Amino acid sequence: MRFRPFLMVFAAGCCLLSGCATLTAWLKPAEHLGLHKTTFNDLPGWRGDDQSKALVALRRSCREMMLAAPAAAFDVGGKKGTYKAWQDICTELAAAPPKDALAARKFFEAHFVPYVMSGNQGTQGLFTGYYEPTLHGSYRRHGKYIVPIYGRPENLVTVDLGAFSPRFRGEHIVGRVNKDKSLVPYYDRTAIDKGALRGKSRTIVWVNNAVDAFFLHIQGSGRIVMTKGRVLRVGYAAQNGLPYVAIGRAMLKKGYLQKGNVSMQSIRAWLQSHPQQAAKVMDINQSYIFFRKLRGAKGLLDGPLGAEGVPLVPRRSLAVDHRLIPYGIPIWIDAQNPAGGDNLQRLMVAQDTGGAIIGAVRGDFFWGAGKQATDLAGLMDSKGRAWMLLPKPPATPSLWQRFGGWIKSVLHIGGKNG
Repeated sequence: MRFRPFLMVFAAGCCLLSGCATLTAWLKPAEHLGLHKTTFNDLPGWRGDDQSKALVALRRSCREMMLAAPAAAFDVGGKKGTYKAWQDICTELAAAPPKDALAARKFFEAHFVPYVMSGNQGTQGLFTGYYEPTLHGSYRRHGKYIVPIYGRPENLVTVDLGAFSPRFRGEHIVGRVNKDKSLVPYYDRTAIDKGALRGKSRTIVWVNNAVDAFFLHIQGSGRIVMTKGRVLRVGYAAQNGLPYVAIGRAMLKKGYLQKGNVSMQSIRAWLQSHPQQAAKVMDINQSYIFFRKLRGAKGLLDGPLGAEGVPLVPRRSLAVDHRLIPYGIPIWIDAQNPAGGDNLQRLMVAQDTGGAIIGAVRGDFFWGAGKQATDLAGLMDSKGRAWMLLPKPPATPSLWQRFGGWIKSVLHIGGKNG
């Protein structure tokens, strides 16, 4: 799941309502991240959060950070740094993890400095939500289990354009090699649904609902309850390279949905109640996701795998624009709550990304699994602000600390005869 520009997770709200084409990103002004130093007292709601819950996510990111070379650069928003600063924090966190909210808060205040984040549109940004869907499946095709969840096809080719020109560094295209040895675009959703992948891709599992499968593609990962009750987790493996097209916008234009009532819930309800038209509507989005089984060392993972390569933590993992923000950084958000009432003010950790997550003050809030998570993710389309937490720089040594030893040696201070 370490891939750009179409990554594991797609924001439920944003991707349903707006497109995710890479070409569009090329034509827009380059996104930038601005950081302005502030204090923890300026973080709205800082003392009302239980930061110990964010430490669960940070510990998972630490597993990846500890694998980097200490001297490797960890630069963000013009701030220069190395992995060693993060590794020192991770080492201390592993040795003496805070056990309660107050201790966790003090830990962050002792080791980090907050910075107000700003982007092309200033300090205000957009926060959407995503979730881990639950499907029902079988390892063999039978009865109602007729919708395939495919693994990565053998003939799918990913081309790193940056290898051909530095102008395209970080950009990729996806295709297949034709009979004449030319590279052509990969099969679209319509062709795949008509059987283009027979003999070219292994079916991981068969599920019982085409609409559920479609939303699994949008989320990029999910839980599949098998016929004998076991749970299989699947996650992003590859994508067919075609741009994401928002079916919500198309359905609104066709009159299938009413203005002001376009959400994940209304789209799903319409598709389920119009089975004869649903396939054609879903084919408007020609993007197609391929999956792989996700297993931890001891079986089922603790959560779906994010683009950082660690299991996500419900309500504490945030998908960000990875071109601007490295994984593992704690981020404080203050955004409208899709459930109403007080704003969501909590500490998150950047652990994922997605094709629709573009810009500095832009996040996708991982709600977890279950009905409530699904509902809140579908409703979330919130304005808000964000603050990034970066390691405190080492204290500047005093003149005596810097030159005291030399002065002592010159004056013979502190020796046996001093």
